Amino acid sequence: MDKLSFIGVIVGFGAILGGNILEGGHLNALLNLPAFMIVFGGTLGAAMLQTPWASMSRALVITRWVFFPPATQLVMGIDNVVSWSKVARKEGLLGLELVAEDEPNLFMKKGLELLVDGSEPEVIRNILDVELFVSEQRDIHASKFYEAMGGYSPTIGIIGAVLGLIHVMGNLADPAQLGPGIAVAFIATIYGVALANLLFLPISSKLRSVIRGNVQFQEMVIEGIVSIAEGENPKSIELKLSGFAIQ
Repeated sequence: MDKLSFIGVIVGFGAILGGNILEGGHLNALLNLPAFMIVFGGTLGAAMLQTPWASMSRALVITRWVFFPPATQLVMGIDNVVSWSKVARKEGLLGLELVAEDEPNLFMKKGLELLVDGSEPEVIRNILDVELFVSEQRDIHASKFYEAMGGYSPTIGIIGAVLGLIHVMGNLADPAQLGPGIAVAFIATIYGVALANLLFLPISSKLRSVIRGNVQFQEMVIEGIVSIAEGENPKSIELKLSGFAIQ
């Protein structure tokens, strides 16, 4: 669980709502269902229009990574690779067959299976590099769904405000309705800017950060598995892979 993401959401929205209350505003004044429907629905529709179905569905799947990123601990991964190299050195590559069967990480499992099959180091690298590239591009394109929503949201908020002002202009004969009407109109602008800068754009950036971490982990796995295939000794492999854990 990424506690910083939870804290960020609370601090961001809490600061805005708290500041509004300190200025004498009321929470109810910021609640307006039509404005929310215009901003969120319009933003979602525009983002859906520009995004392929595969990327949008992937974006919905990986959204949980913002708060619950996949467990890819580099230090633990390095220890696993080094232990595999020790098994391969003592028992040969076929000694990793049982290890491959029990490995829960699909990427690492595939690398181990290639090792057990006796594939050449260059073949192993090429196969895993292709899988790494494809998965990285798939997830990057998915993260752009939220980036698109962050770009459209403020503009849709302005559209909502203009629609509200049009409604206000229709009631110019009733001055008592002008003040509240204008206030409600600008709530759409608040929704558009707030959703973009407190949710959509941060979610997109956080997803890209998690994706970079996943890529780094997989690059480490590739380097380790290729080193095992080339017959390097465990100590050399450990020293080589330790560079991936430098923060």
